[in-house]
Amino acid sequence: MSALQHGLERMKGGFPLSLRLIREIHAILLRSGRGKDKSPGEFRRSQVWIGGSRPGNARFVPPPVDDVVPCMGALEKFLHDDPEKTPTLIKAGLTHVQFETIHPFLDGNGRLGRLLITLILCAEGALSEPILYLSLYFKMRRLEYYEHLQRVRTHGDWEGWMRYFLDGVVTAADEALGTTRRILALFDADRRKIEGLGRAAASTFRAHEYLQKKPITGIREMQKDLGLTYPTVASALDRMTKLGIVRELTGYARNRVFAYSPYVDLLSEGTEPLG
Repeated sequence: MSALQHGLERMKGGFPLSLRLIREIHAILLRSGRGKDKSPGEFRRSQVWIGGSRPGNARFVPPPVDDVVPCMGALEKFLHDDPEKTPTLIKAGLTHVQFETIHPFLDGNGRLGRLLITLILCAEGALSEPILYLSLYFKMRRLEYYEHLQRVRTHGDWEGWMRYFLDGVVTAADEALGTTRRILALFDADRRKIEGLGRAAASTFRAHEYLQKKPITGIREMQKDLGLTYPTVASALDRMTKLGIVRELTGYARNRVFAYSPYVDLLSEGTEPLG
C-alpha cells in the first residue's frame, strides 16, 4: 500500500509516471520482506528466466540485460503517448504485458506490474481513487492469466489478452462499487464516533477528513497541510486512536506516523500477490 501511495502522491505533485518513478515505487515495494535483497529500485544486471532450471528449458526468457533499459525506455514513451495517444484501458492492458515481458527487476515484477495498471488509470483520470485492482481476478484465473501472457509472446495474441484483461476490468469494477459503499459506510460510522467528542470534535473532524485523502500520515505533515498547531493535530490523532479509528505505526514518542487502518485495509483488498 505504501508503494502505491508513494506513486499516487508523486503524480498528484506533477511528477509523471516514468522510469524514475517506477524505480522509486519498486524500492518501496521491496524495502522489507520478500525481495529486499534483490536490488530494490534497480533494473536487473543479470539474466533471469521463468520456469525451468536454466534458460535452455525455461518457459520464458525475458530480454537480455543490455536490452532492459532500451525496452523500458520504449515503454516509457508509450506511457507518454509517443508516438500517439492510446485509450486508457488499452494502454493499461498493453503496458502490463510489456512490463511483465521485459521483467526489468530481479524480483517484484508481478506485484509492480499489477500496481502499474492502477497507477495508469489514476494518472489518466479514469479513477479518482485507487479502488480498482485486478490482482484478485488474476489470482482466481491464474492459469488463464499466464497462458494469455505467454500467447502474446509466442503467437502475438494481443486480442486474446485484451479480451481477458477487459473482462477483468468489468469484474473488478463491480467489486470496486461494493468497496466504495463499504468505505462510505466506514466514514459515516467514524463521523458518528467523533460527534460524541463534544467541543473537541471540530478539529478531529478536520483530521478525519484529511485522513480520507492521506490515510497514512505523520503529525507534522498533517499540521502543515491543515494549518493547525502541532498539539491540536496530535490531540486529534490521539483521540481517534482511542476511538479505534486510527493506529499509530512507529511506537515512538516522537515523529509518530498514523494510519487510518480500516480504510487502508479496504483500499488494499484485491492487491494480494499471485504467489
